[in-house]
Formats: sequence, C-alpha cells, structure tokens
Amino acid sequence: MTELSVTELSLSGRASRGLADPAAAVAAARDGDARALARLISLVENGSPQLRAVMKAIAPLTGRAHVIGLTGSPGVGKSTVTGALIRAYRGRERGLRVGVLAVDPTSPFSGGALLGDRVRMQEHATDDGVFIRSMASRGQLGGLSWTAPQAIRIMDAAGFDVILVETVGVGQAEVKIASLADSTLVIVAPGMGDSIQAAKAGILEIADIFAVNKSDRPGAQEAVRDLRTMLAMARYGESDWKPPIVSVSAAAGEGIDDLAARLDAHWSWLAESGELDRRRRAMAREEISAIAVTELRRRLGALPGESRLDDLARRVAGGEIDPYAAADDLIGG
Repeated sequence: MTELSVTELSLSGRASRGLADPAAAVAAARDGDARALARLISLVENGSPQLRAVMKAIAPLTGRAHVIGLTGSPGVGKSTVTGALIRAYRGRERGLRVGVLAVDPTSPFSGGALLGDRVRMQEHATDDGVFIRSMASRGQLGGLSWTAPQAIRIMDAAGFDVILVETVGVGQAEVKIASLADSTLVIVAPGMGDSIQAAKAGILEIADIFAVNKSDRPGAQEAVRDLRTMLAMARYGESDWKPPIVSVSAAAGEGIDDLAARLDAHWSWLAESGELDRRRRAMAREEISAIAVTELRRRLGALPGESRLDDLARRVAGGEIDPYAAADDLIGG
C-alpha cells in the first residue's frame, strides 16, 4: 500500500457521502486496496452513520496486530524513528505489513493535519506493504485524536502485522498513548532535558521501552545514565517487564535492529504473561467510554433549542444551584 498525499486524503473524504457496500470496502482493504482502507478511515474521522456497520463487520477480524505507540517531546525524532522501524519490519528477514497512524497538529484553517505529507517517510511511498495515514489531533489532549482507536481497529482488521502510532508530541499530556498501544516506546534525545522531563510527565511509568535517539551527539550517554538512575529507583516484581534503554541514531539506521528486537521481546512477554489480554481489555474500556461520552454529548447538544441547558448554566453561574444538581437534572430529565 502507498502513503496518501494531502490531495489523496481530501479525495478520500468523499467517504463522508457514504459507501455503497461497507462489507465490500472491508474486503477490499484486506486484499490490499489502499484507497478502500483510506475511505474506511475517513468514515471514522467524519463520524459517518455507516461506521457502526463497518465496526460490526470487522469485529471478528481484529486483535492480531502488534500496536506500537511512539511518543516523546517535539524534536526528538519520532518520525525518523518511525521510518527506520518501517525499514526494519519490512526487511527480508521479517517482511511484515506495516500500518502507520501519524497524529499531527490540527490546522487552524482547514481542521486537517498540518504535516499530512509525512516528509520523513516518503521513501516508503511506493511500498505496497506499507500504509501511512495522517490524522489531525483536532484539539484533543494526549497527542491523539479521539477517533484514533477506531482507525487502529480498521488497520488491524485490514491485516497489518504491525501498527505504529506516532503522537503529536505535546509533552506532559502524552501518557494517553498507553491506553491505545500494546507497547509504548518513549523517545528522548540528548541536550533537551527529556530524561528529567520523563519523570515529571509520568512518561517513566508508561514506557515499555526507552529509545535515546541521536545517540551520536554529545550528551547521549548522560541521557542514558539519567534514565538508568530513575529506573533503578522503581520497584519491579520478579516477573515484571523492566523497560530497556536502547541507544539509536535513526537517521543513520544505527541501533534500529536492536530496538525492533526489544519490541519483539516485549510482544512475546505480553502474550506469555497474560498482560496482553489485560491491556486489550483496558483499551476496549477506554474505547467504549469515549464512544459513550461522545454520544451523550451529541444527545445533550440536540436538546430543543438548548434552552434547558442554557437555563441550568445560568442558574449555576448565579449560585442558585450547584453543578452536580444541574447535571442530575439534565441527565435525569
């Protein structure tokens, strides 16, 4: 499959007008039709009514892909590491199909992804075994679009072996990726204070693997040492996974094979320890909750003239009632 340019993404937006046969589109996506897959993901982004039928059709087809989340502060080289991992997974020894969901900042003008062309991944644009989709964050915290779980599910059903999810890079809100990924890869770089920020942001707790990128630069060993010191203070059980620290230079391709091997080892540990089932159930809970909350907001917004909601807001602002009583009134009535 090929990477879709901004123009192609806009064309795929025609999916908002509906699919003649959602089941046929799912079958086409599983057969390697990149355009069919793009249209299915567009259904997610556009909140199409057909999405329910699509999700019902793909439910038995999901659960096979290894979902890897890549997170870290802006400038650490997430896109470069993603591109290097694609090369590793697509190599002769593996030959895996790779899907990439790259969540980008939202354009304040178009509402689309600012970095839709994914310049650093252009070398994979002609590879039929790779599909790269940019998705706008649309103002969501945590560096992810709220539609990301459904997009991941569609890629999984399309038959990808590995799905790489790259977040926006928003610093202390990036722990959200842990609720979507089987394996969370936290990328830091020397000279940016990331090793210290990791502890402050809670990233230390959600990382399954640390990658110190740009390891050929001064300060790389200090970053590794800082991370090791912080990990030494954590308590791990005998059977717990202990996050390894891998030094890489993604631009030069150095250390990437080792990084991929560590990700493979974590995937095996997840299956053997039973942690994979626990994480998948947690992901499903998050997904269900997000869908339910979105639907509740839609229904509340559809109240006749919103006069009741406005009236309750006026009374809360005026101190007549408390917000909990107002919420009970709104939901119960």
